[in-house]
Amino acid sequence: MRRFCCCLPVFLPALFATAQPHVTATVSKTLAERIEDLLPQTQCTKCGYPACRPYADAIAAGEARYNQCPPGGQEGVARLAALLGQPEIALDVTHGVERARPLAVIDENVCIGCTLCMQACPVDAIAGAAKQMHTVIDALCTGCDLCVPPCPVDCIAMIPVTGDATGWDAWSQEQADAARTRHDQRVARVARERREAEAKASARQASRTAQASVAAAPAAPAASIDDAEAKKRAIIQAALERARKKKEDMAKLGAGPKNTEHVSAAVQAQIDAAEARRKRLGLVQDKSDESGDPNDSDSHTPR
Repeated sequence: MRRFCCCLPVFLPALFATAQPHVTATVSKTLAERIEDLLPQTQCTKCGYPACRPYADAIAAGEARYNQCPPGGQEGVARLAALLGQPEIALDVTHGVERARPLAVIDENVCIGCTLCMQACPVDAIAGAAKQMHTVIDALCTGCDLCVPPCPVDCIAMIPVTGDATGWDAWSQEQADAARTRHDQRVARVARERREAEAKASARQASRTAQASVAAAPAAPAASIDDAEAKKRAIIQAALERARKKKEDMAKLGAGPKNTEHVSAAVQAQIDAAEARRKRLGLVQDKSDESGDPNDSDSHTPR
């Protein structure tokens, strides 16, 4: 008994583990997902919706009828009716007729490489590059017709390739699943590229804003330079006013300026240069305020 009790802790976990029931997790699909599984995934938009999944959502919400898918044909209507518990009704031919599956063929001698067909293809079944010849990858084409309208040179033809087989007889579930995967991948890629383009545009805008800020920054030093020049001119003007006042006071006392006559050419040149500088600095007063006497020391004496 003692030996059994010692071994009991070892066996108890295994005993309880085997006693627990086995639980399997299951994920139930929504009605829209189950409807989408029954659609041919050509992404042709003939139903009036931008892709098969939006059409499935609309059927599930009661916003669209289940007979609007020409690629699925009458068999597709029957499949959806069985799922929805509704009577089988005729295909609504206002959205298109049931037909043999076509294949897009590009006349490579006419193609100008505009890439518009590549942008329109919902499953990336067209290979090419800008200003280069394009071609259709036959195994990937769903026959959706979406590449035909945007072609500016009308070089794309839709050629039936399934003979008398139409609807689901011309299109297998494996092909539908593969087309659905490629469409989902394309949607994800386009969204990613859009985000990247928006991020680059935001970065360029931020860079332009930063450059504009840097360009505007020197405005403050320029203002400082202007202030310094103005201060300098004010100091010079004040000095001139003091000199003029002193000259007037001396004239009243009878002590006029000396050596104002018969100056040499060199001295006169220096005087003229000083007057020119004063004019450039805006320090010369109006002529009406200046003395007309050519011997006036204010008009000849350099400052």
